[in-house]
Amino acid sequence: MSEQLTEENWKGTPPFDARFPNQNQTRNCYQNFVDYHRCHVKYGEDHAPCEYFKWAYKNLCPPQWYTKWDEQIEAGTFAGNLKG
Repeated sequence: MSEQLTEENWKGTPPFDARFPNQNQTRNCYQNFVDYHRCHVKYGEDHAPCEYFKWAYKNLCPPQWYTKWDEQIEAGTFAGNLKG
């Protein structure tokens, strides 16, 4: 049985996600970024479980990507659906 993933044991890179089995983790990065923002829309800014998605995308994505996506969200030009 595997250990349950909690904020206290978030170390290194995110665990394997069967939805993204290839070495190229670009889609995994993007999906965690979108899931983070959708989680906050659905549950509010203080919902702690949303922070997992932030941890995951910050470990998978180059900082330039999520910085640009954050700027696009602020400008209202982000192409993704953040309302879920």
